Amino acid sequence: MIQSQFDTTARQDLATAAVEAKLRKDLSWQQIADAAGFSVAFVTAAVLGQHALPAESARAVAELLGLGDDAALLLTTVPSRGSIPGGIPTDPTIYRFYEMLQVYGTTLKALVHEEFGDGIISAINFKLDVRKVADPEGGERAVITLDGKYLPTRPF
Repeated sequence: MIQSQFDTTARQDLATAAVEAKLRKDLSWQQIADAAGFSVAFVTAAVLGQHALPAESARAVAELLGLGDDAALLLTTVPSRGSIPGGIPTDPTIYRFYEMLQVYGTTLKALVHEEFGDGIISAINFKLDVRKVADPEGGERAVITLDGKYLPTRPF
């Protein structure tokens, strides 16, 4: 039976323990994702408390991190999502995404609606990819792909 969390504390504590174990074991998020059998973005979000993992994947992640059966069980619960507490984020990396949405949010909305009509892009039926590519002008660039299913608004 699928179980749900109503309080973020348990998953936050588990995320803290998982990140500490990741550090102690010198593991990458990709190695953890490989153990779980899903994408690095999905598994990272799950370990950080934003998604539930299937039982087999949860057991593999908990075993790899040395977290035990209770952690594996908790990784299977549907979390209370949302990883950024109220207000403007203060972490510089997260703030830059906030800034990007402040600058380009209305543009994205206008382009999505012009192309698809009235609706949203799902964050549930969603894929995320982050890649590092060479910048022709020197240095590196981040290519972030947000791939969500379009869900039209339907009159009722």
